[in-house]
Amino acid sequence: MREKIFKVIEASDGNDLWSSLYDYFTMCIIILSLVPLAFKESYKAFEIIDYVCVAIFIIDYLLRWLTADYKFGKKNALSFLRYPFCFMALIDLISILPSLTVLNASFKLLRLFRLIRAFRVFRVFKVFRYSKSIRIIADVLKNSKRALASVGTFALGYILVSALIIFNVEPESFDNFFEAVYWATVSLTTVGYGDIYPVSAAGQVVTMISSLFGIAIIALPSGIITAGYMNEIEAQHTETDSSEPTKRRQDLADGEQANHPSVDYDKIEHKDVS
Repeated sequence: MREKIFKVIEASDGNDLWSSLYDYFTMCIIILSLVPLAFKESYKAFEIIDYVCVAIFIIDYLLRWLTADYKFGKKNALSFLRYPFCFMALIDLISILPSLTVLNASFKLLRLFRLIRAFRVFRVFKVFRYSKSIRIIADVLKNSKRALASVGTFALGYILVSALIIFNVEPESFDNFFEAVYWATVSLTTVGYGDIYPVSAAGQVVTMISSLFGIAIIALPSGIITAGYMNEIEAQHTETDSSEPTKRRQDLADGEQANHPSVDYDKIEHKDVS
């Protein structure tokens, strides 16, 4: 019985009808539970939705805990002790607690963790997740991780230095150093919200220099990823082109073999001897 429950509640590979239906149902419940977060007002219908969704989340959590030994492949009590501390179990628990505890409105944001639960259900769409394009992007990021890490480190250092300079050049425009870091980040990305800005000539000069350098720094990751993507595409095309002649020769050889079958010399010798 527990094994059947485990096969249903685990993400389906598309072959199990009941597991697929459960995945779709869970996905709908997750989306439904997020609907009240799009409204400032609290309605009775939203409270009912929240109670129903949380009840389903609790049942799902308990069923997964009940079948933890099948999940980890070990038929012992350690599996049941281990499950509450695995990543997705913690996410499930965090998605339940805000509705069970008496929390103020500031903890309402914790309910957004329910959205993370959706990633488990999305495994049913592994055809899309493991598509060729996704694999190429993953390979590009993996191969370019050192260059991207270097650019990220350089950008972080530039933000801190710019914040330190502007905080000392024009301290009256910033209440604390964090606001200077916020300004440096906005200037680096050339977004410019306009909520915090320097008013002195020296501060404006620092802003212009920061914006000019920001264009170059922001362009670096895009160039690295684009170059890596093109190299990966070219490498795959080269591999495909090099394998086609070999495949063509193999097909021709198979065709020749079919048209001119090999001679059975053992039968010929036997016939001559007789």
